[in-house]
Amino acid sequence: MKAILFNEHGPAANLYIGEAPDPVLEPGEILIRTKATSLNRADILQREGKYPPPQGTSEILGLDVSGVVERISEGVSDFKVGDRVMALLPGGGYAELAKAHQSCAMIIPDSLSFEQAAAVPEVFLTAYQALFLVGDLAQGQTVLIHAAASGVGTAAIQLARLQNASTIIATAGSEQKCEFCLDLGATDAVNYKEINFFDVVVQATQNYGADLILDFIGAPYFEANCLSLAVDGRIVSIAMMGGTKVDKANLAPLLFKRGAFIGTTLRSRTLSYKAQLVELFTTNALPYFASGQLKPIIDSVYPWDKVQDAQGHMESNNNMGKIVLTIT
Repeated sequence: MKAILFNEHGPAANLYIGEAPDPVLEPGEILIRTKATSLNRADILQREGKYPPPQGTSEILGLDVSGVVERISEGVSDFKVGDRVMALLPGGGYAELAKAHQSCAMIIPDSLSFEQAAAVPEVFLTAYQALFLVGDLAQGQTVLIHAAASGVGTAAIQLARLQNASTIIATAGSEQKCEFCLDLGATDAVNYKEINFFDVVVQATQNYGADLILDFIGAPYFEANCLSLAVDGRIVSIAMMGGTKVDKANLAPLLFKRGAFIGTTLRSRTLSYKAQLVELFTTNALPYFASGQLKPIIDSVYPWDKVQDAQGHMESNNNMGKIVLTIT
């Protein structure tokens, strides 16, 4: 099969389309003829040598795909050849063929194209587990979502709205992105380049604070996040794009507010955890795509021979929503 490869870690210019072995199915797995895959920050980190794939998984980039089931292995009962599916992967999505465990795949709703479906698994499942399985967001609570115009951010806004969160505060890096977040369902939006988000949290919640904070930035936001927490609030750290080391941090707000700081990743979770997550998402969220109450947000679509341009666009931080590659 053909796949997007790189011979050494480094810039996007190292990516090229070459030959790779076809995936070998294990019991319980399906083989997918890939129609589209989406970009995730983990792809760039892996390309740079900063985020190796879990042991025993494909070294090919790509954490989710959409396509058609081409073959099934022993023990597969949920899918048949010809099904339109989207799947969460530990790797291997940037290829003509990808394998997925049946418990990590979902039938694509009829209302979604392959390009739209490719923009669902990684970001919506990440947002779902961060909000509900890890963050324990309940109806009527307040939530602060950083990097809210990103793929995970746009998914989190919609899921929090569906949960009837009372206040959804989004941070983003431009006025255009802030307006975009408000259109998606955020109640407040902050251009972090111009306004301290803590001040907006205080005003929007009438000094109550955020019950839940979804953070992708890390060190630069640590103290302001702690100050922004409500009593018994939770900070869920999904990424640390701004850095990992906090110098001379004041931990007092976290202590006095009985706050919790929780780190979470999805890629390294066990298969049983992912299976439970996919089952919950399929039951509680997937039907809302058919009704239009949830929608994958696509910034742009590139043919896969333009993957260098696509990853460069992601690295520029100008995208709003997902960047998708079509596999032809």
